[in-house]
Amino acid sequence: MIPDYPHFSELDLIQRPTLHPLFQQLPDGISEFTFATLYLFRESHQYRAAWLAPHILLIVGADRGNPFFMLPFGLPDEKMLQQLFADYGAMKCVSAPQAEVLAAMGYRLAEDRDNFDYLYRRRDLAELTGNRFHKKRNLIKAFVSNYSYEGRPLMDEYIGDALRVLELWRQRRDDPGDYAAAKEALEKSEELQLCGGIYYIDGQPAAYTLGEELMRGRSFAIHFEKAVGEYKGLWQFINQAFASILPEKYDTINREQDLGDEGLRHAKLSYKPVDFIKKYRALPQANGEVNSVLSL
Repeated sequence: MIPDYPHFSELDLIQRPTLHPLFQQLPDGISEFTFATLYLFRESHQYRAAWLAPHILLIVGADRGNPFFMLPFGLPDEKMLQQLFADYGAMKCVSAPQAEVLAAMGYRLAEDRDNFDYLYRRRDLAELTGNRFHKKRNLIKAFVSNYSYEGRPLMDEYIGDALRVLELWRQRRDDPGDYAAAKEALEKSEELQLCGGIYYIDGQPAAYTLGEELMRGRSFAIHFEKAVGEYKGLWQFINQAFASILPEKYDTINREQDLGDEGLRHAKLSYKPVDFIKKYRALPQANGEVNSVLSL
């Protein structure tokens, strides 16, 4: 399964029965901290895992050759922390409570704004009431008036159609984006217990949404949302349509980060998030510096 540190293992589906329940109990709502997300992006981030202590999981990885570590379930003792910073240089996906503790211990903390998760009230996205959503409603009205459409739960029998949407989406891009992870998410949606919806226009698959619950079942994270075709209002329609069928137990919808893309940031802000799931990056304390939580 997962060995004790300093030994590591790659992430594997066989680990899901152990790790998934632990991730489900995390209260902070960080979208990276679900078993499905870590597993699906295991290759792009070179994730490996080890236990530091019972229920203290260490995940290490690298982005563009720069190593990092993450501690989703808690911090180890100070000696181990010092070793991890010496070995990996930086800690990613630091939660707000962890940031306070690490800053008090002398580590440098910086807000990782590009990776803040956008948090919306489910009811706001489902109903789009008020002047602030006037343009969204108009686009949805145009879509409903101009196209023959149908939405269905993304069950096994429709996975092939969702894959067709994904392939068309990839063909129209210059870069792969999250294609590999999105493809595997569809192919292994049953094993990973992901759920979503698929949307047809004139009988042809045109869009799908896929995600899972987090934040102890109070929030639903949209991990993947793909659409193809020049259908005015399609994106606004699927956003509202999926929010409207989510159970009321979900207070919020987590639409994840913008990764610093200005166009994506503008689009996410236009839906008026009620909050952000803030994430921080921690670095070793430099000599002579005053420790604080900084903004990038």
